[in-house]
Amino acid sequence: MRLGTIAKCAALLLLLGFATGHLTAQERITIIMSHNVSYRTVKVDGLSIFYREAGPKDAPTLLLLHGLPSSSRMFEPLFARLSDRYHLVAPDYPGFGHSDWPDPKQFAYTFDHIAEVMNHFTEVMGLSRYTLYMQDYGGPVGFRMILAHPDRVEALIIQDAVAHNEGLGANWKTRRAFWADRAANESALRTNLLSLQTTRTRHLGDDPNLERYNPDLWTDEFYFLNQPGQGDIQSDLFYDYRTNVESYPKWQAWMREKQPRLMVIWGRYELSFDPSEPESYRRDVPKAEVHIVDGGHFALDTAADQIAVIVREFVGRSH
Repeated sequence: MRLGTIAKCAALLLLLGFATGHLTAQERITIIMSHNVSYRTVKVDGLSIFYREAGPKDAPTLLLLHGLPSSSRMFEPLFARLSDRYHLVAPDYPGFGHSDWPDPKQFAYTFDHIAEVMNHFTEVMGLSRYTLYMQDYGGPVGFRMILAHPDRVEALIIQDAVAHNEGLGANWKTRRAFWADRAANESALRTNLLSLQTTRTRHLGDDPNLERYNPDLWTDEFYFLNQPGQGDIQSDLFYDYRTNVESYPKWQAWMREKQPRLMVIWGRYELSFDPSEPESYRRDVPKAEVHIVDGGHFALDTAADQIAVIVREFVGRSH
């Protein structure tokens, strides 16, 4: 049997195994066995930007943009499941993960600035066309990248990220107060956004099956949030989040006008955002695919197999 035929058979077995749950983790690794993840850094605007990369470089590219307080690490489950067919690239933003953490007095932690750095990252990496996968903070970063260079984006995958004011929900009261008066509400905001309990809840949501979650997920992130300078970095960036709300109408208008290929993935146990948000996207893009999966805000924690299948099918239809 020729190598190409073997690869096609392996991919089919992999897809069937993911869909049915019949493959063990070792069997999945054995079937993929093609493209190991590389962990590299590249200089962008004078900063060392860390990124993960896997898959054939001549394959369709997925650019994966992470959320708060995570990093490119959150996408490891997709790297393990999709790199046989797709080129995956996931950077850490400045101030996150293994990228540089410049002092907030020297670097403006705004979504405009981070999107600019990420656009320059794609240029340094030679990524001229890609499907954009956006989770949480990846939404406001990604939409800014889209409006700056719409020709680069083949399709959008939005996982638990908001582009409509109503999607923020009732639990954003403290956060809106912070935007209105930073000095008076800074302490309350840091507790609301950066505490261990909040970090844990971001993963668990209201999922009754807590035994499915590895506690390292939130203890590692909480450790990260308590590193020197992180409180100031995250507070500055979240203060700028108010500009996302102001920008929602522009993003909605772009979607309504361009009708991009769009898939929305939403965790059933999501508590960070309002459950109305997936249908808000479908009002903008009536042909959008919407998938409610068995997970929380970071749905890849528990629904990686299901998400990998639907992403594989969605991107595959574009090529």
